[in-house]
Amino acid sequence: MTQSDGSSFAEQLIDTALQAGAEAAEVFAVHSINRPVLFEANVLKQIETRDSAGTSLRLWVEGRPGLAVTYGKMEPIRLVETAIALSQLNEPEQIELTAIPPEIVSGQYGEPVEVRQLIHWGEKALSGLLATDPKKDLQCVLELDTETSTTAMLNSKGLACRYTSHMNSVYGSAEWVRGEDFLCVEAEQTRHTTLDIAEFVESIAARLRWAKSRSTPPIGRMPILFAGKAADLLWTTVEAALSSKRVIENASPWSDRLCEPVVSPLLTLLQDPHIGPFGCPFDDEGISTRRVEFIREGELQLFYTDRTTGRQLGCGSTGNGFRPGLERYPSPGLFNLMVLPGDDSFEALVAEIQDGLIVDQFLGDSGSISGDFAISVDLGYRVKKGKIVGRVKDTLVSGNVYDALNQVIALGNDAAWHGSCYTPSILVDGLSVTA
Repeated sequence: MTQSDGSSFAEQLIDTALQAGAEAAEVFAVHSINRPVLFEANVLKQIETRDSAGTSLRLWVEGRPGLAVTYGKMEPIRLVETAIALSQLNEPEQIELTAIPPEIVSGQYGEPVEVRQLIHWGEKALSGLLATDPKKDLQCVLELDTETSTTAMLNSKGLACRYTSHMNSVYGSAEWVRGEDFLCVEAEQTRHTTLDIAEFVESIAARLRWAKSRSTPPIGRMPILFAGKAADLLWTTVEAALSSKRVIENASPWSDRLCEPVVSPLLTLLQDPHIGPFGCPFDDEGISTRRVEFIREGELQLFYTDRTTGRQLGCGSTGNGFRPGLERYPSPGLFNLMVLPGDDSFEALVAEIQDGLIVDQFLGDSGSISGDFAISVDLGYRVKKGKIVGRVKDTLVSGNVYDALNQVIALGNDAAWHGSCYTPSILVDGLSVTA
């Protein structure tokens, strides 16, 4: 480990903390470089480089934890003194540090790309989108980025591990205004390696085609097909219900449902640190991550835990102790949630609907831990007799996530990463639509 990745500074912090009277100390450091390329109003507008680095020191004095963060250069003694001063404000706790290094003490994920490649991809995407617009009034925004981030952990028990992740992404929107009608279609793609620009363009182009015609929204209880990114509404609630912290607080409806069916047997949900752009070899407590099935064919297998909640529940950590920010302590969190896809194409799912709705984009927040929700459809399509007949406006979908997930009709074979969730389209019943 070299000075450039912050490890020498981290070692100095550990040594200085112990010399200053700390019983134990831990350093967590993150360094990231982003090179975003922005296209706006159909032209290349901006190229940037963003370089950020932060170091978090956590120590214990007489069992009292103290945490201090620096985002720039600072003398080790100053950061240590700050952490010690803050420790006096906290109650003593059990000191838990990873003593045995994880199986992977270093690793590298993905491949970086040059800025000129991002520009080429952006020009190719822009050209493809504009070619779908015979009226020549489409306005496109594209942001492509290549990010290299290095995460390192050291502690006073000898742990020393790190990994570097290269992530390439594209986000885009295409919009037009025609009289009083406004349409905005969005898509994203994130990968460790080469982006599939043709696939990205087609995801937007297909939605533009579906939205050409207008339709009245259906009313009543009916099948709802959630496209991939809209399905996040469902999985956000599931993620909360699977949290060990919620279980300990008795806030999860699944707290006493281990080894019982909780959703449709069509659903299997898991995490796998070796799959997808958000994988990582260890969590923010230095514990090796691993493949875990949380729900297998509808049956609840496990909650995700960090070290503390795993000890309280008596099951140990699942490698899911993550920091919401450098200034925060680790808590249970998911680094990638994967919903295993089904066998049906998106077109086959649509063909199953006699009268229903496709939700593609929605406005507002996702559902709560209770599962109840009422969302405004930002982009949705009416389906009649297995055909998309047009875009709907001023439409509200409401119901309960848990009820819907127990009435799954089918899953698509079109799983993709939307944020840190890998999900297919999902066709459910039991939800209501109002205008």
